[in-house]
Amino acid sequence: MSRICVVDDKEILRESLAAALEREDHTVSKFADPTEALAEIKERRFDLILSDLKMPRMDGLTLIREIRSAGCDTPIIMMTAYATVATAVEAMKLGAFDYMQKPFEADTVVVLVERALEHARLRRENEALRASVADLQRRHELIGSGPAMTALQEQLERVAASHATVLVTGESGTGKELVSAFIHRASPRADRPMLCLNCAALSASLLESELFGHERGAFTGADRTRKGRFELADGGTLLLDELSEMALPLQAKLLRVLQENEFERVGSSVTRRVDVRVIATTNRNLEEWVAQKRFRDDLYYRLNVLPVTVPALRDHVEDVEELAAYFLERAARHEGGAALEIDPDAMRALVAYSWPGNVRELENLCLRAGTLCKTGRITADLIEPWLGSRVPAVEGLGPLRDGRMLEDMERRLIERTLTRFNGHRAKTAKALGMGVRTLGMKLKQWREESQEPQRSLVTVGVGV
Repeated sequence: MSRICVVDDKEILRESLAAALEREDHTVSKFADPTEALAEIKERRFDLILSDLKMPRMDGLTLIREIRSAGCDTPIIMMTAYATVATAVEAMKLGAFDYMQKPFEADTVVVLVERALEHARLRRENEALRASVADLQRRHELIGSGPAMTALQEQLERVAASHATVLVTGESGTGKELVSAFIHRASPRADRPMLCLNCAALSASLLESELFGHERGAFTGADRTRKGRFELADGGTLLLDELSEMALPLQAKLLRVLQENEFERVGSSVTRRVDVRVIATTNRNLEEWVAQKRFRDDLYYRLNVLPVTVPALRDHVEDVEELAAYFLERAARHEGGAALEIDPDAMRALVAYSWPGNVRELENLCLRAGTLCKTGRITADLIEPWLGSRVPAVEGLGPLRDGRMLEDMERRLIERTLTRFNGHRAKTAKALGMGVRTLGMKLKQWREESQEPQRSLVTVGVGV
């Protein structure tokens, strides 16, 4: 059932329209005076407005202007006995959904009303979906409240405000693509498209066509003209993933676009101009590649205007618990079940692990654990086989000992966290979720066991 507003100075038309719409279970409010209707429209929400064009005191086109000026986006259908092409065009420009020419049959009215209501419903659902997706992206794509991730997000906010080229570096699995998407969404170009292209997945010839487009007949199989990513992303952002894998000749063509904002399609001599912000990602050390003549130095300097380094997960292990909880909750939501809990011993094992595959590896492990867990709680026994053989020796401790692996990993985590907070015990205990007293007892116990003088664990851990 929908709320419909009918505005017409002819009583017989108002009543007949109301009767036809009420038979379809709609609620109808009727107004002879458009000024009274406008006041009501500003106060109440209507799903549809039907308005006559010719009325005393205010015509239909003026009514549309006033409704839209008030910020109301309710669909409007104009009714007129004087329909002309100019009138229809003007009504559409002002935001009318459609118009009906008098006289009209009741069935015609019902069909058009249902079409307008369905259009409005789809628009609202689309807006709600966009808002929901945007909210999820803002909340979840960059997970982590520790010092490293907090500093990264602050840097990204500053980078996003610029239009300059960005070079995002980091190990595989750290989330370089998510960082790039964060920059685009927080940038002035957020309402324009962001396109992505994996430079490692295509041959040089195909990559050139994907970037710049091609004309029909430019090469075998080019049976039609095609726009490239630069044209399609005009006004927005283009993410070039794993840019280091691009062949040297194509790097020169990319450099020209970055410098001049112009290019030619493959097989064309027509120069085209675009306004595209480029974000490039790589897991390579481009400075070394430049030294080895595997990457153009001028392109490197042109890309490296705003450098962003995404930290490896082992460098912000304080976020592992938050990440794991999110991945398990998301997996449960997709599978339609309840999110699993993680035993403290299992969490300590996750935190102590070195994560060579970074966040992607943690995500996959959480999905695996969520699928294979039978008890509703993820235990250390479940995940240790996936971690133990790949956990490296702890510096200063030697290899992890059978039967005491969790204890060794706990010590390693505490040592790392102490180092991160420059030995401040209170900050270390807070980050680890334990009391300062408990932390001090553990440090004392390990010192006594190893019979070591007060050095790394004691002289470093002096903060209170």
